[in-house]
Amino acid sequence: MTCIATSFSHFGAIRFKQLCGSRGWKARLMPVPRTLSSSCGTCVQFECSAPEFCPSPEVPEEIEQIVEVLPDSYRELYRAEEI
Repeated sequence: MTCIATSFSHFGAIRFKQLCGSRGWKARLMPVPRTLSSSCGTCVQFECSAPEFCPSPEVPEEIEQIVEVLPDSYRELYRAEEI
């Protein structure tokens, strides 16, 4: 499945990309699609068999949301809790 993770900072996006790499998932940094909101404008598109980490303590605190990419839309898998 193809997913996109948006983050609150560029550092958060880079850190999440490294987390994906440590799991053996193909991942790349890219601009956030216009229909998704992001604080920093950079996101990580990644491929995984199942988003078993959503939600979990493994999601870095810098991650704003994680969505699954569908043919014509997105399905939210994780959203950071507002404090």
